[in-house]
Amino acid sequence: MQRLSAVRSLTSSLFRKQPQRGFATAFSTSFLFDDTQKQFKESVAQFAQENIAPYASEIDRTNYFPKEVNLWKLMGDFSLHGITAPEEYGGMGLGYLYHCIAMEEISRASGSVALSYGAHSNLCINQLVRHGTPAQKEKYLPKVSLPSHQFIFLYTLVADFCICYILVKLISGEHVGALAMSEPNAGSDVVSMKCKAERVDGGYILNGNKMWCTNGPIAQTLVVYAKTDMAARSKGITAFIIEKGMSGYSTAQKLDKLGMRGSDTCELVFEKCFVPEENVLGQEGKGVYVMLSGLDLERLVLAAGPLGLMQACLDVVLPYVRQREQFGQPIGQFQLIQVFYNAIRKVKYFSCCFCLNLCLSYLTQNAGKGC
Repeated sequence: MQRLSAVRSLTSSLFRKQPQRGFATAFSTSFLFDDTQKQFKESVAQFAQENIAPYASEIDRTNYFPKEVNLWKLMGDFSLHGITAPEEYGGMGLGYLYHCIAMEEISRASGSVALSYGAHSNLCINQLVRHGTPAQKEKYLPKVSLPSHQFIFLYTLVADFCICYILVKLISGEHVGALAMSEPNAGSDVVSMKCKAERVDGGYILNGNKMWCTNGPIAQTLVVYAKTDMAARSKGITAFIIEKGMSGYSTAQKLDKLGMRGSDTCELVFEKCFVPEENVLGQEGKGVYVMLSGLDLERLVLAAGPLGLMQACLDVVLPYVRQREQFGQPIGQFQLIQVFYNAIRKVKYFSCCFCLNLCLSYLTQNAGKGC
């Protein structure tokens, strides 16, 4: 009974306290992190609340990112796109725990922005980091900052050789990335995909459709999976790097979704789309390896999104139950409200621990490469 009374007393006192200023998570799980990770979490939280949260309602209402500010470029300037990318390409050279922290705090500000951010930074950039050739990484990843006159000179210098990688800047946020795997009749059963890539002189011809592609309408660089051998099933899938503007590639109308509005989603259409051989990601017929080797990490990073959404709910609920009064006292003093609130906190806490444990498991299994 004494223990139960102590718990009730502690819970009751939490609802009497005035909301603290700052951006750290209420009822913080920060004890799970070291000092560097805590500082990173606080800085990303502050960035997201100051630069993303003010536009969250507008994004949901209009189904578009704001026109008056380039959120992609802001996140790039804050080095959020290349958290797992090597420093030589403008990345931070960190691991998936830091990526999860960023995903959580961006989701806390806007679930829609976070979903698009995750598709760009993890589904596209991280796949290029893990499986791209040195030439592909040089072409698509670098965070380049050049004065305009230097850019014009450099572009003119290399234009005759068709070296255009100076234009492709995923980590800076000047270009947006995406990944296309699902099809109208191939969702979880991805091996049954019908999108076909036929080998021709110098490359491949892609024909088919991809569905539900996050960032599809705005992406300049996409990782697309297609079958190079229809009879080989899982051993006949190859990953390709597709660029906006390639002949035969187009996007259908943007989907008007019920949730995660503003995170652009659409169907991709390939009609005799020529893809040069150097745009194969990994090896021909090894697309399933590229896909599955990154899928668990993609799930891990994207799973941090709901952590931010849960915290956003708590951010609203706690001040309300402290301020809303009934029968002469804040409703947070009523035991039933405390039970509901603590149930939410408990789910959030254990979810955080679960994600952290997965990050640490990856670090253990991949010594020196992970979180």
